[in-house]
Amino acid sequence: MSLPAADLQELQSTLADRLYIQVSGWHLYLGDADLAQPLAIECSALIDQGASVAARKSLEAVTVPRGWWSQQAAALAPDASGTAS
Repeated sequence: MSLPAADLQELQSTLADRLYIQVSGWHLYLGDADLAQPLAIECSALIDQGASVAARKSLEAVTVPRGWWSQQAAALAPDASGTAS
């Protein structure tokens, strides 16, 4: 069982705006990290196991590639002109 498309979109939006990863004192929201959609899809696929189980298993299944934070930090760092690259 999975969620209808409208419910999946609503879940993705909620995850994007309310959940964050704390890295080096930063709050990086899942939407900004492009992790809300994969997490919503995982939750949707597991929802028949109950909300708590789906949430836990989804968080375990969605991974961040090694070196990902370094790439994100470099993209957010100001360049010589003082603006993010």
